[in-house]
Amino acid sequence: MALSLTADGWRRRKRYDGSLSYLVPALALVVIFFILPVLMLLLRSVLEPEPGLHNYATLLGSSTYLRIFVNTFVVAGLVTVISVALGYPVAWLLAIMPAPWPRLVLAVIILSMWTNLLARTYAWMVLLQRTGVVNKTLMSLGIVDAPLALVNNLVGVTIGMTYIMLPFVILPLLGVIRAIDPAVLQAAALCGASRWQSFTRVLLPLSLPGVAAGALMVFVMSLGYFVTPALLGGTANMMLAELVAQFVQSLVNWGMGGAAAFVLLVVTLALYVIQLRFFNTGRAR
Repeated sequence: MALSLTADGWRRRKRYDGSLSYLVPALALVVIFFILPVLMLLLRSVLEPEPGLHNYATLLGSSTYLRIFVNTFVVAGLVTVISVALGYPVAWLLAIMPAPWPRLVLAVIILSMWTNLLARTYAWMVLLQRTGVVNKTLMSLGIVDAPLALVNNLVGVTIGMTYIMLPFVILPLLGVIRAIDPAVLQAAALCGASRWQSFTRVLLPLSLPGVAAGALMVFVMSLGYFVTPALLGGTANMMLAELVAQFVQSLVNWGMGGAAAFVLLVVTLALYVIQLRFFNTGRAR
C-alpha cells in the first residue's frame, strides 16, 4: 500500500514538474521583456541625475505636470464613458441580429482595428478640420453658421480616440451578452417587467462583467495613448504618454521620463487590481 501511494505521488510530481517546464519560455519572455525593463526604468527614475526621489517630487509638485496628469485622466474618462455608451447598444444589436448581418458588421469592426493607426488618425484630421467634410456638412444643413474648431482641442482627441477604442468595448460585451440565456429575459417579461425594467434589472447586471472588462481596457489604453492625442490635440492638450516621449526624446531626461512612466504603470496596475476585486469576470455567477 505504501509503495503504491509512493508511486502515485511520484507520478503526480512528474506530471507537475513537466507542466512547469512548459511555463519556462513564457516566464523567460515576461522577465526579459517586461520585468527587467521596468526595473531598469525604476532604477533610472531614482538614480538620475542623482540618487533620490527628486524626479517624483518634481513631477508631482509641478502645476504644469499635474495639469497634464489631470488632462490625461479627463480624456481617458471621457473616452471610456462615450465608448461604453456607444458600444453597448452596438453589442446588443449584434447579439440579436439575424445572420448574416452580425458577421458583416463584425468584419467591418475588425477591419477598422487592423487599419493603420496613423492612417485612421490622419483621416480624422481631414474630416474634422475647418474645411473638412464634417464642417461642410453641418454648414450645408444650416446647423452652424461658421466652421467649428474640432481639431487641436479636447473635442478632436475625444472623437479620434473613441473611434479607435470602440471595438475594445464591443467585442468583450458581445461575448458576455451572447452568453446570457434569452429565457431569462423572457421570464422577466412574463413576470410583468417592462423593457426598461428588463434592461436595468436583468440584462445590465448580467452584462456588467463585460462592461467592466471593456471599460478597463479602454481606460488603461487611453492613459498610455500617444499618436492620436499628439496629432488631434496639439500641445495645449498634452497627455502623459506625450510627456514621457518628450522627456526621453527631446530633453534626454531619462530620470523624469522613467518617473512619469512608472507613475503611469502604478496607476494602471491599481486599476487592474480594482477591476479584479469588484468586477471579477472569471467568477461564477
